[in-house]
Amino acid sequence: MSVPEVIPVAYEPDYRTPTIGRWDGGQFLASVTAAFPEGLRTGDDGKRHKRWYAVLHRFDAAGRHLESRIESTGTTADGERRAVEAARELLGTWLDALPGRRYESVAVAPFAVRCEGALFGLVVEGHSEDEDDEEGNWVELYPDGLGFSAPWDGTYDT
Repeated sequence: MSVPEVIPVAYEPDYRTPTIGRWDGGQFLASVTAAFPEGLRTGDDGKRHKRWYAVLHRFDAAGRHLESRIESTGTTADGERRAVEAARELLGTWLDALPGRRYESVAVAPFAVRCEGALFGLVVEGHSEDEDDEEGNWVELYPDGLGFSAPWDGTYDT
C-alpha cells in the first residue's frame, strides 16, 4: 500500500496527540517537543543543544500545509522543567486563539519546515512503488518521533 496523499493522525487525548484537531480555518497539529539541530553529534554536551519548542502547524480543510509557528523556550541546560512549562503556556495561548477549535483526528499532507537547524514536519521516510511492500512505506512526524504506516488509519508507532 503506497503512502496516501493525506496522512490520518488519530486524536489520543491521553497519549501523544492531545493537541490536534480542527478549527474554523482548517486543521492543526500542535505539540510541545524537543529537538536537536540536524546532524549534530551531541556527545556529553547534549543538554546545551536540546531545545524545547512550542509548535503549531496549520493546514487548510483539505490537509494542505498553510504555515507553522515554532518557538523555542530554552534548552535542557537552561532548565528543562522551566522550558517545557514555558512551551506549554505559549502553546496554550496559540491554541486559545484558534476560532472554533475542537480536538479530534485529522488528515494532513506531508510537509517539512526547519527552525534553528531542526526538522519539523510530517516527512515521507520510505516510499516503495511496490503496492505490497508495506514495510517500505512510512511517514514520520518530526521531531516528535511518531511513525505512520499501513493500514493508514491514524495509529502510530513511537
